[in-house]
Amino acid sequence: MSPVRTAPAELTAGDAELRTRYLAEVLDLLYPPPCRTDGSPGTPIAEYLVVPDARKPRLLVPTASRRVSAAAVRRYAEPQSRAARLKREAVVAAVRTGASGVLLRDRIRVTGPFSQSIDGHLSEALGRELSVSVHIGPARANRKPVLQLIGPDGDTFGFGKLGTGPLTRRLVRDETAALTALAGAGLTKLTVPQVLYAGQWRDLEVLVQTALPVWLPRAPLSHRRLVAAMLDVAGCCGFTTGPLATGGYWQELRARLAAVSDRPEGVALASAAELLVQRAGDIVFRYGAWHGDWAPWNMANLAGALLVWDWERFATGVPLGFDAVHHELQKRIQSTADARDAVEATVKRSAELLAPFGVPVAGREMTALLYLVDLATRYLTDRQAEAGARLGVLGTWLLPVLIRRVEEL
Repeated sequence: MSPVRTAPAELTAGDAELRTRYLAEVLDLLYPPPCRTDGSPGTPIAEYLVVPDARKPRLLVPTASRRVSAAAVRRYAEPQSRAARLKREAVVAAVRTGASGVLLRDRIRVTGPFSQSIDGHLSEALGRELSVSVHIGPARANRKPVLQLIGPDGDTFGFGKLGTGPLTRRLVRDETAALTALAGAGLTKLTVPQVLYAGQWRDLEVLVQTALPVWLPRAPLSHRRLVAAMLDVAGCCGFTTGPLATGGYWQELRARLAAVSDRPEGVALASAAELLVQRAGDIVFRYGAWHGDWAPWNMANLAGALLVWDWERFATGVPLGFDAVHHELQKRIQSTADARDAVEATVKRSAELLAPFGVPVAGREMTALLYLVDLATRYLTDRQAEAGARLGVLGTWLLPVLIRRVEEL
């Protein structure tokens, strides 16, 4: 499966406009000149249905066959509500029966030399015939084109990511390295994608990974199973121990904080981090690996496997338990309109969340706060606020709770 995030039920007018503009940018990247995406006469490369429409594009569905179109819709993302599932099934039924011409009127026809298109490049690189379905995501600094790769018989066999700028190219390279390392790490409690192809095409960084079978029936996820998987990842590259102030993690984080010290939020973060390290004193922490974005939408629990994807933030040498705190925070943000309350509630649960990871009692709240520093530093480094991300402005939710909690330690 891909790192596709399930979209909210409704789009604001501003988000719709941004998606429309982003769609044009993506098409220019996937089908550069001499390819044309305006329906001009020429050799056909692809044709897409725009779902739900050109004003609010979420998904480009290839029309190679009804079977391919249905697979593109059904395996695009897992709806989070009954209403969303019904809408998805209505679109699947439309493309299967041929009624899509009535319900989905907006189409994009691509013409030109096949060899100059992303379809041609991936077909040659993977050595097989394929159709491409394109996900149009919300505004984020790390937004990148995500491609679902579908065979002629309707099998979704891979997902592709395209790095288009300095940040996303680095993230695609990082995920390639992470998946390569994890392939030989001996993980037993979870399943991760495998790299099918990695390389460059024009100015883009390309990663194609196997499709995890997220369309299979889901099973309830127990807390024990989730923790076991997180511990499996934590130890996949070994463990180290030591006080925070003298460890490699703090040196790396301090360097990242220095890189954002030109902004008031960066200064506030650095001050809070220094105070946090002082309060940690000689507490011995344990360090290992973490997924980096272990959120509910980046995993699927089946009866026989826990599938986890989106490994672009994978890192080693971080305090144990970061994944558990991140998962809790993202789950709370997903279910509440008040992100500040989500941060507060997550920190309050730190003792319970971090106990299975062997974090010393005195260091559990510190670990949760240190995670918040790490996350906030990432937001500033990536310039999420400038990209228009919903939670990009840290002063409205994360920073006030973090600073107050550190001062109260």
